[in-house]
Amino acid sequence: MINIDFDNIEQSEPTLYDTLASDVKFLNTPHFELPPNANPGDFLRETFDHPSAPKALEFAHGTTTLAFVYSGGIIVSVDSKSTQGPYVASRSVKKVIEITPTLLGTMAGGAADCSFWERELGRRCRLYELRNKELISVAAASKILANIVYSYKGYGLSMGTMITGWDKTGPQLYYVDNDGTRLHGLRFSCGSGSTYAYGVLDTGFKWEMSDEEAYELGRRAVYHATHRDAYSGGAINVYHVQKDGWKKISSDDCFKLYQKYYNIVPINKPAN
Repeated sequence: MINIDFDNIEQSEPTLYDTLASDVKFLNTPHFELPPNANPGDFLRETFDHPSAPKALEFAHGTTTLAFVYSGGIIVSVDSKSTQGPYVASRSVKKVIEITPTLLGTMAGGAADCSFWERELGRRCRLYELRNKELISVAAASKILANIVYSYKGYGLSMGTMITGWDKTGPQLYYVDNDGTRLHGLRFSCGSGSTYAYGVLDTGFKWEMSDEEAYELGRRAVYHATHRDAYSGGAINVYHVQKDGWKKISSDDCFKLYQKYYNIVPINKPAN
């Protein structure tokens, strides 16, 4: 019987070919470059706490999004202003993300985070539908997103989103944020203007409404938020989710709504 001492066996150094093959294999797989630390969140905080470190990045979030369920389906209403601190980056951001023909998501927080992960959610929902030959439920879709963002908890994601749609159980609405919090409800509003929007929404909401009343409630709630919150504005986009899918109802400029609601005559238009 031959005894082999494996501890004394010399291991050959990887060749240049082995190193290149390993690098190519790594680059061909989806990955994120992360700091060489077990907890990137702690690493970033410790880095910026150093006396000679530059000022930490502070994200100033500004938006108003809302959604509510009523007898005729689900209304989603959002503004379109994007801000970077005091700088208005855009007044035409699409804050309703069309995940699938039956699912909608909203964007509040970091635009890149919301846009990327909700598009990834759309990909996973379509794969589910191809594998199972049926539409994914809103509960399952929101759970997938919550699990994704929870796995990146502490990495600096900034998300406050609503996932809504109509499945076999009827109209459904969920709130998901960057900590993995997932809430089921009938009315939600996210963003810096959400407190103003809640005031109008809670005052005017009733279960039995006509579609036009529901559209106007969603439009008016976001409008009043944009009127009081400097970080919200642009156009107000309204969507309606029904059993056969969602459809876009309207897109109205905030200033034109101001003229409409307060009967203000534009300065470039003579009064009658």
